Amino acid sequence: MEEYENYEAEAEKIREHNEQLLEEFQQWLIDKKLSVKTVNKHTDNIDFYINMFLLYYEPWEAKEGVPLVGNFLGDWFIRKAMWSSIAQIKENIASLKKFYTFMYERGDIDKDTLVYLKETIKEDKDEWISNMMDYDFPLM
Repeated sequence: MEEYENYEAEAEKIREHNEQLLEEFQQWLIDKKLSVKTVNKHTDNIDFYINMFLLYYEPWEAKEGVPLVGNFLGDWFIRKAMWSSIAQIKENIASLKKFYTFMYERGDIDKDTLVYLKETIKEDKDEWISNMMDYDFPLM
């Protein structure tokens, strides 16, 4: 039981930080002159990523999440989000790129981490889409 209580305490601390982070990200998007609809879409996508996925198995901070993007888009999101689709994967890719660019500009991640994210997306995007298609239309 103590392990669960430790997890919950750490996760709650991260959720509180994430709330502030999401507010700052939202303002960053507004400052980029994006539409309200687009700002809300990106903010909702990142909220799901940092407050659901990154806290699902163990508490990960948003700045630690870059190496987990492939697991998220290539598997977890497909299985756990009932609204997952090819379009939603592409939308999440755009949101994650914007979010981690924001994190880079804040100084939360370094240039190499941002480059790694973009290379991972470029290299693995087709596989994630294929995984989504296989999930939607499994071979009988």
